[in-house]
Parts: sequence; C-alpha cells; structure tokens
Amino acid sequence: MSNKHRLSIACFCLAAAAPAMAQVTISGYLDAGVFRDYDKTNKLGTIQRSNLAFAGVEDLGGGLKATFRLSTRFDLDTGMTEDAGKKPFWHDESTVGLQGGWGHLRVGRALSAMWSQEWQFDPWSNFNRIASPAWHMAHYLTPTDRASNNGNPEYGRMANGVFYDSPKFGGFSLHVSASPERTTAPGRDGRASSFSLNYDEGPVAGMLAYERNGSGDTDTYAGAKYRFGAAAVMLAYDRSKSGDTPSKSRMVSLGGTYTVGATTFRAGYGNQRLDGQTNHMTSLGAEYALSKRTMLYTSLGHQRYAQQSSRTAFGAGLAHSF
Repeated sequence: MSNKHRLSIACFCLAAAAPAMAQVTISGYLDAGVFRDYDKTNKLGTIQRSNLAFAGVEDLGGGLKATFRLSTRFDLDTGMTEDAGKKPFWHDESTVGLQGGWGHLRVGRALSAMWSQEWQFDPWSNFNRIASPAWHMAHYLTPTDRASNNGNPEYGRMANGVFYDSPKFGGFSLHVSASPERTTAPGRDGRASSFSLNYDEGPVAGMLAYERNGSGDTDTYAGAKYRFGAAAVMLAYDRSKSGDTPSKSRMVSLGGTYTVGATTFRAGYGNQRLDGQTNHMTSLGAEYALSKRTMLYTSLGHQRYAQQSSRTAFGAGLAHSF
C-alpha cells in the first residue's frame, strides 16, 4: 500500500471519529499595566485579571452535550497564580456538566448564580481594580464563602457547588447555585445558595438576585441596563449584611459606556452606606481597540471615604484575549 493510500485512510478514520470526540478549546485573557494605586504606591501588574481556560463540549446525541471547564487566574507580571498560597490553582472554575434544551447543569467550583450575572451592570464588568465601583463597594459584607480559599474568603465563586442555568423564555432566564455541603468556616453552620432572575430582550436588561453563604451572610442585588445605539446606561443596587454582627452595607451605582469608532468611553459613580458612614467613588476610563482581541486602555478612580482623606488611583494597560 502506498504512503498516499495510507494517508487517505488515516484521514478518513479521523473524520469518521470526529463527531464522537470532544471539542476542546483553549482561551485566555492577558492583562498588564502600570498604575498608581490607592495606597499611593507605583505598581506594574494586573489592573484587570489574567486567566487561562480549557473548555470542552462533547455531543452525546439526542440534543444532550457533556461539558467541562478548567480555568486558572494568574498575575502576568510575576507569572504566579493569583494570590498564590491562598487560592486553589483552578481558582476561576473547575466544573463538569450536562447541557440540553432544558438548560445547563454543572458541578464543581464556579461563579455563584448572582456573581455570574451581576457584572453586566457595572461599566467595567466588576473587572477593574482602579475604576470599577462594584469591585470596591458591592457585596462588601458577603463573601460567597468565608474560607474556601485555603481558609481565606472567596468573593464570587462557590466551591462544592451545583449550578443550573435555564434557557431563555420570553427574555427571562433563571440561574441557581447551591452547595449540598455545610460550611466549615467560622460563624453559623449552614449551606450556601444563590439565585438570579434575569431579563434581556432588545435594549433592556435587568436582574434581581439573592445570595446567602453558609455562614449566614446575605446579599440582595438588583441591576438594570438600557442600550441605545452606541451607548448604554446602567443602574445597580446592592445590600449586603453580616450574619453574625449588626454590620450592613448598601451600595447604589450609576454608570455608562459610549463607543465611537474603535474607542469606548466608560464612566461610573458609586455611593456606599456602611454602618452609618457614607463613601463615594467616581471613575472614568477609555479603551482603544487595536484589533478584535487587543486593546489599550486607561483608568482613573477617585474615592472619598468617611474618616479618610480623598485618594486617587490611575493607570494604563494593555490587554489581549485569545
């Protein structure tokens, strides 16, 4: 048999086997910038977050698919995993699941139902340490788990969780996450749960969410967005409460984005009422798209907190997605 015939047979076998193979993708986001932080020190590092993800989908037939996702976050300036020693290696997500016309069910570690949706109502998607009001003020007293990061708090991700995302019905979708395990963190002994009801149709988007961690801390969140042409305005409300102290935090934020050609402008304002004290934050930013995957950006944030002097952070960075 000639080499040409062998190659033809091999290609035929691979093509025949392809439908049964999982489709695996590698993706990521690389970010680094130079900035002056709120502590008045100059830094080179992540203004946003860098990550690397492996995801797969296998068609099981009958409209059913198997899925998995493994994602880690790291600091591009040092090459170290994010908060090395405090967070697990697959900090971002480690799940396996099933997906069909009835929705998507996953088990493992991932963003809770509330956190997986609330980013839509912050001009920086709760993803910018300088400018995002949500980063600094939302969910202030309610970590998703007080100790799941090797004994340290985790804001956003639920470990030992079951996650469900429904399909859309008339613009509405439901997102639920819960853990069957009782918490081992200090405080009350309970199980974590999170719920989010979302609407996204035409120019209007909104959500209403509630989360309770296993230690009894609770969080209520509401967001709304209106899109018109190249602009969008958004409003968010967050109320978090400690489960074992009288502490309460209330945040209201207003933001907007506007795109002109390759440039997107962002602006935000946050007001936080924390145990009788009022904090303010104002922020501006701009991004210039060098391509569909690469952008230059600049960010500016100014904070006026009770019993603290005003402080400002600013910086510029480069980000690439793949």
